[in-house]
Amino acid sequence: MSERVDAPMRGQSLADLLAVLDLEQIEVNIFRGSSPKEGPQRVFGGQVAGQALVAAGRTVPTERHVHSLHAYFIRPGDPAVPIVYEVDRVRDGRSFTTRRVTAIQHGVPIFTLSASFHKEEPGLDHRVPMPDVPPPEDLPSTRERLRDAFGRVPGFASWHPIELRPVGPMSHEAERDPRLRTVNNPVWLKVDGRLPDDRLTHVCLMTYASDMTLLDTVLLRHGRSFEGILMASLDHAMWFHRAFRADEWLLYAQETPSAQGARGLARGLVYTRDGELVCSVVQEGMIRVVDEKG
Repeated sequence: MSERVDAPMRGQSLADLLAVLDLEQIEVNIFRGSSPKEGPQRVFGGQVAGQALVAAGRTVPTERHVHSLHAYFIRPGDPAVPIVYEVDRVRDGRSFTTRRVTAIQHGVPIFTLSASFHKEEPGLDHRVPMPDVPPPEDLPSTRERLRDAFGRVPGFASWHPIELRPVGPMSHEAERDPRLRTVNNPVWLKVDGRLPDDRLTHVCLMTYASDMTLLDTVLLRHGRSFEGILMASLDHAMWFHRAFRADEWLLYAQETPSAQGARGLARGLVYTRDGELVCSVVQEGMIRVVDEKG
C-alpha cells in the first residue's frame, strides 16, 4: 500500500497537533504557521485548512462562531518552510462576519479560504436522522484492522491523536472482495485526549479531521486501496450547525455520489453519538490512477 501524498503526519501527539494549530501572529491580520518536523512530502490538506480557520477566527469577536467555510487547495504545501496566512476582513455586519484567508509560501498562494461567522440567535430547528450503526466501543480501530490484515501498521496509519474506528469495510478489504464495495463509509472519530472548552479549537480540529478519510470513500466504491493511486484535495466546504466536542465520539457518515476522469466527489454528515447533526462536509479531490488495475 502506498500512502497519500498529503496524508497527515505519523508519530504525532495531541500536544504536537495543537501546537501546529496555534499560529504566531506577526502583524494585525498576518499569521505564521509551521508544519510538523517529520511528515509527508506535502503539507496535509486538513492542516492548512485548520490553520487558516484559526487565523480567521482570531480576527472575529468570540461571541461569533464559524458556520461555514469554503476552501480551494491551489498548490502543494512545502512542509519545510512556514506558511503565512493573510486575513482579509471582508465584512463585519450586525449578525454575520466574513473573512477571507490566503495561505502563502515562496511568494505565491497555495490555499484560499472564505469563512462566515454568525452571532447565535433563535430559529427553526431540524436535522436528518443519524444512521443506525454500532457504537464505537464495539469496533476495532483502523490501526488494529490494518495490523490484523498486514501483520503491521503501514506508515500512513501509525499512531495519530485522532482515533478512527470505521464501521464498514476499509478500502483494502473491498479491493480483495468486490462484494464489500459500497458508496457509504461511516467512521467514528475523536481526538485522543481532553481538549480545552474553547469552541474554535474543537471546530478547527474537526476541520483537520474531515480531510483524513473523506476521499477514501471514493476508493471504497471502486475497490481500490492507495496502491497505484495519487490523491490530493482540490476543494473543501463545511457547514457547522451546532456546537460539539472533538474529544468525544463523532460519527462521520461519508458517501460518494460521483467520480469521473481524475476527480472524485465525497460528502459527509457529522453526528454526536446522541444523534445531533453538527456538521456537513463536501469535498472534491484529484484521484489519479497511475497503474493498470482499473
